[in-house]
Amino acid sequence: MPKMKSHTGMGKRVRVTGRGKIMSQQAGLRHNLEKKASTRTRRLTGLTEVAKADVKRIKKLLGR
Repeated sequence: MPKMKSHTGMGKRVRVTGRGKIMSQQAGLRHNLEKKASTRTRRLTGLTEVAKADVKRIKKLLGR
């Protein structure tokens, strides 16, 4: 069997920390920013840990 290739698109969207947590950008900060409150847009900045339900699927795509 050939080696499994990691999903390059997923590699660009998530980052794995030193302890193995998967971090990603929060959704909802791409468009329609004028109608969103500035407190909401500030809260959406930065990385957050991926939901526990998605971790297994993402790790498989990353080849981990």
